Amino acid sequence: MPAQIIDGNAIAAKVKEQIKARTVQLKAQGRVVHLVAILVGGSPAAEMYASRQAEACKAVGIEYELLKLHDETTQPQAIAAIEKLNHDASVTGIMLHLPVPKLLNEAELQQRIDPLKDVEGVNPANLGFLVSSKPLNIPCTAAAAFELIKSTGVNLRGAEAVVVGASEIVGKPVALLLSDERATVQICRSATPDLAGHCNKADILVAAVGRAHLLGGEHVKPGAVVIDVGINRMTLPDGTKKTVGDVDFDAAREKACFITPVPGGVGPMTVAMLLQNTVRSAEAAFARKS
Repeated sequence: MPAQIIDGNAIAAKVKEQIKARTVQLKAQGRVVHLVAILVGGSPAAEMYASRQAEACKAVGIEYELLKLHDETTQPQAIAAIEKLNHDASVTGIMLHLPVPKLLNEAELQQRIDPLKDVEGVNPANLGFLVSSKPLNIPCTAAAAFELIKSTGVNLRGAEAVVVGASEIVGKPVALLLSDERATVQICRSATPDLAGHCNKADILVAAVGRAHLLGGEHVKPGAVVIDVGINRMTLPDGTKKTVGDVDFDAAREKACFITPVPGGVGPMTVAMLLQNTVRSAEAAFARKS
């Protein structure tokens, strides 16, 4: 029997309803959740993404502001802009749109964001809190993947989990989250010898490499939960383009118990996690002032 599809849109919608209830409650107390997104340079695609982000924030009661910096902004100028936001008490959340111009050091800029206002969870301090099992904000995509796993109701304690991909904002955080739930976790990479041999032992399989259809049916254990984080543009034989994941969906669905589609799986849930982190940052800041 084909796997049940994990509907990221539907689950994200429920999360957004909960977020909206929290922002309404905060506003009733005179407390405003205010996210500032920094866009250095930009492109039509980046502008469109920022516009959609603004709409998502508005829908749940979060005030959104886009701070645009010109293409020739220097590293010191970008840092100064971030520091100004760090010290602005009216700003409860900060994020940096990527990529930034090549002359800028994006890692240093992310590190400059106050950990309490770091709604993307990418400041090293927030990653450190995650390692110590006391996270404030978790990287959004990793949090999304984890929430989708939990939505299946599968018992994680004692489960075998394999995460393919070891990035600092997806692979490693997902592995830590699963480990905290007492799963036995293995991190693999695209170059791991006998990758299929490792993957097809997994009760939970997370693909986060960024290579179209890296994993096929031979990588999936019967009855597994498969979470596909990859977003890849593939050109079909007829020349048309299609967005696909790291997993061959059709092949994997024949063996898995639950599986996320691409698109419509991790993507919409990632947006919901950004909104959730934004409210969490605001609540933490308000609690500190109390």
